[in-house]
Amino acid sequence: MHELLFIQDLTIVIVVAGLMTVLFRRLKQPVVLGYLLAGLIIGPHTPPFQLIHDKENIDTLAQLGIIFLMFSLGLHFSLRKLRQVGPTAALASAFEILLMLLIGFMVGRVFGWNSMDSLFLGAILSISSTTIIVRALSELGRSHEPFAHLVFGILIVEDLLGIALLALLAGIASTGHLQFGDVLYTLGRLSLFLTLILVGGFLLVPLIIRYVSKFRSKEMTLITALGICFGSSLLSVKFGYSVALGAFLAGALIAETEDHEFVNELVEPVRDLFSAIFFVSVGLLIDPSLLLSYAKPIALITLAVVIGKIFTCSLGTFIAGNDARTSLRVGMSLAQIGEFSFIIAGLGLNLGVTSAFLYPIAVMVSAITTLLTPYLIRASDPLAAFLEKIAPRPVVSWLQLYHQKIQGVQGRGKDTVFRQQMRRGGLILVVNFLLISLIFFIADYAADNLHFWFSWAKDLKVRPESISWFVAMLLSLPLLAASFRKTRALALMIGEASVGSEEDTKGPRIMRSVIANTIVLFIMAGLGIWIAYLSTALYPPRSALIGSLILLGLILIIFWRLFIRLHSKLQATLQENLSKSPNSP
Repeated sequence: MHELLFIQDLTIVIVVAGLMTVLFRRLKQPVVLGYLLAGLIIGPHTPPFQLIHDKENIDTLAQLGIIFLMFSLGLHFSLRKLRQVGPTAALASAFEILLMLLIGFMVGRVFGWNSMDSLFLGAILSISSTTIIVRALSELGRSHEPFAHLVFGILIVEDLLGIALLALLAGIASTGHLQFGDVLYTLGRLSLFLTLILVGGFLLVPLIIRYVSKFRSKEMTLITALGICFGSSLLSVKFGYSVALGAFLAGALIAETEDHEFVNELVEPVRDLFSAIFFVSVGLLIDPSLLLSYAKPIALITLAVVIGKIFTCSLGTFIAGNDARTSLRVGMSLAQIGEFSFIIAGLGLNLGVTSAFLYPIAVMVSAITTLLTPYLIRASDPLAAFLEKIAPRPVVSWLQLYHQKIQGVQGRGKDTVFRQQMRRGGLILVVNFLLISLIFFIADYAADNLHFWFSWAKDLKVRPESISWFVAMLLSLPLLAASFRKTRALALMIGEASVGSEEDTKGPRIMRSVIANTIVLFIMAGLGIWIAYLSTALYPPRSALIGSLILLGLILIIFWRLFIRLHSKLQATLQENLSKSPNSP
């Protein structure tokens, strides 16, 4: 009986969505609006009777829609493009989230809501809906334009900041104040997750896709790509993050391979099916009666979302060095809230710190701004032309001058060999730092949860924590050796840049040496302190600790060159996979 109801519900969703697709295509309107209307028609809030019997099954299928949408986005938006728009995305996202938090809080206080309701309202308004905006840009045929790449980058950074925001809100709700330790812990876990996915992915995914593509089998390629997608999504959930983040990263990794277009062609029909179910499921949440009950708050909050996001995103994008027209396009594309806002509203409700009316208001504001999104994107160019026409000439000239100056500064920075080498070396050090952190994180988890691995150690009277610590240190030795070598090279470059390499007299040589050695000392000391902190729960007894450190030191000295070659080979493999990317410059 349950299976019959599921098939019946799915049939109703697909049939009504299909009819809406035909209707909205004939009307030359975005299909996503038709899917939302289909959800409203068959939803539980629309009389005369309920057509959907088990909404949980539809929600499960909607999760697949999110996965396929984000996976498809990743296939079109490689990590190289994310790196190119990274500074703009980071600045615009941070600017937007901070100001929208303030705007939402002030709107809540205007209605007389308490501080916690107002704070959660600000958080609800701060994150745009990645899935809805991606689909809207795709339907309008604008997903490949330069401004769309900026939008995608901002959305990804928003999701990352949103994850941290969730943890911070949970801490504030439970303690009543913000704890700095929670911030560091949240950012540390996020960094470890991204390192695990990206470094491991760049080493494995291109090799897997290249091997499978040799057979030119659609079935084999599709199943392999989806296996990578769902594996990354599952790993994301295991770390406490959304399936959307894992799916996007999987798509971005495959986008670095030569066969990403072939994979996209295979995934596209499946994506269209499940994304339709996702948008219908959003329409199921729309309750028309709420428009009357909370008409004033919904109207004002919707206005705050549209105006606030257009202003904050446009300004942040412009400050980062983009022209006024591109900045306005970005701002008008992001004037929306969606699924992440539901998660934030649900968190406050589950923790019992927000009022019951906040969640349905978030749903209705999301539905209205979703309806407006395609029209705002379409109106961005005409509005930009209109504003440019009526704006005073001194203002237009100043905007153009600012854009030219910022572009000039960025262009000179890109051409500096010293900056490129420092950036490349710094990136290697950061990756090594994160990999060492990941090794100790896994060691700590193994010592606490995998006791059956250490059953043999009981006979030797050795603590599992001591074994985990020694193995973690042993695995970290190649990374430590490479970090010292790279730090030394960078320090010498900084010393020459600071003092100058023209003079080869005794004084400048001593000064360069002092600067370089000081930098090496501070960086390696900081890394040592961090490893000591990570080892807090794993340290062996003092006598065993001293003996283990001596043994590790001997291993490091004896196998120094082997460790350097091993790290160089790993780095070369990573660079080789990146160089074979079709997106390489």
